[in-house]
Amino acid sequence: MERLTAADARELLLYVADRVIESKPYLTEMDRAIGDGDHGIAMALGMGKARETLQTLEGGSDVYRLFCEAGMAMMMSMGGASGVIFGTLFSGGAKGRSPSPALDCAAFTELMAGGLSAVQRRGGAHVGDKTMVDALQPAVEAMEAFPGNDFCGLLGAAEKAARAGAESTRNLVARFGRAKSLGERALGHMDAGAASTHIIFRAMRDFCVRRGGQEDGK
Repeated sequence: MERLTAADARELLLYVADRVIESKPYLTEMDRAIGDGDHGIAMALGMGKARETLQTLEGGSDVYRLFCEAGMAMMMSMGGASGVIFGTLFSGGAKGRSPSPALDCAAFTELMAGGLSAVQRRGGAHVGDKTMVDALQPAVEAMEAFPGNDFCGLLGAAEKAARAGAESTRNLVARFGRAKSLGERALGHMDAGAASTHIIFRAMRDFCVRRGGQEDGK
């Protein structure tokens, strides 16, 4: 799979939404340990609204518009920091770009890198702060280092990096959110935002593997 058409992008985003919604209990339980316990609920709500928007969007022939509309739907429905941050992940790298009917791996990587930059501008978090950036930045860096133009391989590399980044948050003291007040008591617990980020990249990889008919490892 070397190109992501607008039709592919719509299906990819719908697939991601379904996988995140399915993860609601897992994310909610995780967030109860060091957060407010509402992360899974918020993510499911936002992804549900993004799904609804994508299904009803007319003239969906521009890949960037699909990502932007999905992100805006999340921001408008989720509320709070999670809505802003995860909505920005999808829309931040798409805003202001010229319409395009398809993306190659380089363009998709630029889209995700733009999302990372926008997330960091909004939230101010960096790797090591026990946030979703601990999974997102390694995923983007893995994509930037990936050679060739194969979406299965590209997103396989991103998923592995996101998974490692999410796991690394167990060893971090939080610098943002409710978990910040827990200090070292947050050690041993994964950040729910980082876990959500890994789920998103895992779903993207799985979609491309299914669509491309290629297995790329665990």
